[in-house]
Amino acid sequence: QLAAGLAALGAAALLTFCERRWPDIQEALIGLLFVVAAAAGILLLAGNPHGGEHLRDLLAGQILWVGWKRLALVATLSLAVLGVRAWLARRGAGEGFAFYALFSVAITASVQLVGVLLVFASLIAPAVATRSLPGRPRISFAFLVGGLAYAAGLGISLTADLPAGAAVVCALGVAAIGSLFLFKD
Repeated sequence: QLAAGLAALGAAALLTFCERRWPDIQEALIGLLFVVAAAAGILLLAGNPHGGEHLRDLLAGQILWVGWKRLALVATLSLAVLGVRAWLARRGAGEGFAFYALFSVAITASVQLVGVLLVFASLIAPAVATRSLPGRPRISFAFLVGGLAYAAGLGISLTADLPAGAAVVCALGVAAIGSLFLFKD
């Protein structure tokens, strides 16, 4: 956990630097960092005899097998991150390194629970699905899209006996693309 936390803070420092140096491509750099981190995980597991299983867990996670104790720990961490973020925002200090540090801690904890693919899809798909909506309706609809996609993915996983994480990722992708056609600019 300590190594993961230190790596997350290192990534936050790197993203802060990149935001100052290349602000016009910050989203692409975040995505690139995410993908490179996943590839580095593959390289670290290459010599492990159980590397295939660990890799599958890293990418697709084990959403159905997350225990209540781990879920409560990550939920508590998430509430703390949200609280610190709100406190910083009220003080006008929630940008730059502070934002990336909080974001990286939350992402690191989430990836350890449900895997890289599900975390990445959960961050991106609802935002893509609701990109043409304004303000509060956008946030509410993003939660709705995400929740429905999770329910659909888990339902498909159950009925077709497919891996739950991958099914949810595909459902999020379909929801995002479908919403692009539904809500035209």
